[in-house]
Formats: sequence, structure tokens, C-alpha cells
Amino acid sequence: MVIGQPAKSKRPKEPGENKIKPVNKKVKPKTPKIKERESADSSLKSQSILTQVMDKGRFQKLAATLSLSAGQSIELRCKGSNVTWNYPSYLDTFKDSRLSIKQLDRYGQLILANSTAADTGEYSCWLQLCNGNKCRKDETKTGSTYIFFTDKEELFVPTPSYFEIVYLNPDKPAVIPCRVTTPSAKVTLHREFPAEEIETDGTDIIYDVKKGFVYQHPTSDHKGIVYCKAESQGAPQISIKYHLLYVEVPKGPPSTTIAASSNRAEVSDSVHVICTALGEPDVDVNFRWQYPGQEFERPVIIQNFWRLINRGTGHTTRISKSVLLVEDFEARDAGNYICIAQNLQGETTVATEVELN
Repeated sequence: MVIGQPAKSKRPKEPGENKIKPVNKKVKPKTPKIKERESADSSLKSQSILTQVMDKGRFQKLAATLSLSAGQSIELRCKGSNVTWNYPSYLDTFKDSRLSIKQLDRYGQLILANSTAADTGEYSCWLQLCNGNKCRKDETKTGSTYIFFTDKEELFVPTPSYFEIVYLNPDKPAVIPCRVTTPSAKVTLHREFPAEEIETDGTDIIYDVKKGFVYQHPTSDHKGIVYCKAESQGAPQISIKYHLLYVEVPKGPPSTTIAASSNRAEVSDSVHVICTALGEPDVDVNFRWQYPGQEFERPVIIQNFWRLINRGTGHTTRISKSVLLVEDFEARDAGNYICIAQNLQGETTVATEVELN
């Protein structure tokens, strides 16, 4: 729990203490033990600036989680003159008119009207410190809460698809994102074939109500199709299905090769050069080309595409290709064709020569 702004008294406000104190009543400050004082001081370094606007103009500091019934509207305020908000991304994807964000003189305001179960998620804000055009997050002035918009008809947070791929990497946890709208719901994980419940031992597989089921150490044994089941005072409900694909490819720049349809070409031939990169299924690869006719602005056709392939023992890899096509080959098209494949870890350059026959 993040302790809010201290009152004007010299001691920090204790959790649960009323904001309005009785008039003319003297309160004798208690001297906390050294450990308690250190704890309070350290938590005050990061003060929550997020509040919920209640009825009749009242304000309430927000705890780590909040439960509201779907259909309710909510107004959040963040103290500061330059506030940035974060909220469930689909509200941006669909440019939802129910969401309104404004910056006023002393606070930022977020209003969500006619909430639905799909709005369940984390809502946070922070103060931006700007110097000219450069801005950075003020780590001491932040606020965050996870809001459940409960709906007995929608125990699982709705998703736009009926099927989702989850990649299992051996070196990082994998999340099956079957989040619920009711925090008290009982949620279990099930394999489609063979049909069985998957035991969550709290160590290798855990359930996080804000994320879903987390595989802490994924292996190839975990691959397959799974779904979640939730129960809460009524008939159980089933989530969408998740296809778990095991991935084992080296981290780093793309592993890249290049080949031409022919390294010797006649005038007016069609020549295509293929650049191929292997990598992780969920990591995009971008291609750039350098070729002899570039300086003459020779027209070429470039097509990029990718697909997933299984490489034995259940391992899945992404194969990305870029194909450069030269039609009506000319003397000035002869030379080196260079492909640069790039991902987040770096880039790989490969080349091949095409000569005029």
C-alpha cells in the first residue's frame, strides 16, 4: 500500500485514519519505533497522486485494487500540471468515446462512462518533468490501481478473438492471459487433449488474478491447446482457447542467408534474390536492400513475408523472407546484392553477386 500525502501534523497519516479530524481535539503524536519510521519515510518517497472522485465532491485514495459493477462510471484524478495516463490498450485501439482524458491546471482527469467487463485492467498515472522538448517520468509522483468491472455474465475479461497464440520461451515466464472480472472467482487451467485439469502448484505454475496463469519455467512438455474455467456463484464459464507453442532459438541478431535464382544472368532475364532470416516467433524482422541499379533508380519489386515452422521436437521458429525481383536484367544490374536483416537485438548483413553472362 502506498501512503498518501502527510497531513500538516508532523507524523505520517496512519492507514485507515479519518481525513477530517474532530475540532478542538488535541492529538498527541506517537513516536514510532525506528523501524516503523524508516518504513514510513521510504514509502513517502513515492507518493500516490491518484484519487477517485466520489459522490458529493468527496475524494478517495485508491488501494492496489478496486471492484466496481459493470455499467458504473468512474472519475479518476491525478495531481499535477503535466500528467500522463496509462489504461487498458483496447480503449485506444477502438478510440472509445466512453473514455475522456483532460489536463486541467492542477490535475489530470480520466472519466470512463458506462463501464464494461472489458474495461478491467490497470489504470495508472504519473507526473512528467519536462525541460524544453525532453520529458521524463517523475518516479516519486505516480499512482496506480487495478480495477475489476464485475459482470456475472462475463467472468473472463472479453477479448477480440476466440483463439490466441502464447509462445513458450525457456528463458522467461509465459502468461496465459485468462484474466477475470471478479477477483473472488475460482479459476482453473485445463488441457484440451488429453482432456485434463492442469495442476497449479504455486511454484512452476501460478495464478495471478491481474495476469492469468503464469508458467515460471516453460518447457516443451507444456505445449498444446489449453483453456481456463471460472466459477463464481453460478454456472462455470469457459475462456477462449490458447495455443501454446514452444520456442527455442538463439537470442541476438537474425540468423540470415541470401541466395539468387542465378548468379549469372542474360540480358532481359528475370532475376530474384531471396534473403531469409530465422528468429523468435514473436520478434519482427525488418529488411533493407542495397543493389547495383539503385543509383540509377532501376525499378525493382520487393516482397516481404513470414510464417511459423516447426523444427522437430515441438520447437517453433519464425522464418522471414524478403524477395527482390529484377525484371529485364541489364548490364547495370550486375554486381553485389546486399540484404540487411534487423531485429531488436541488432542486424545481420549478407550479400551475393549476380554477374552478366
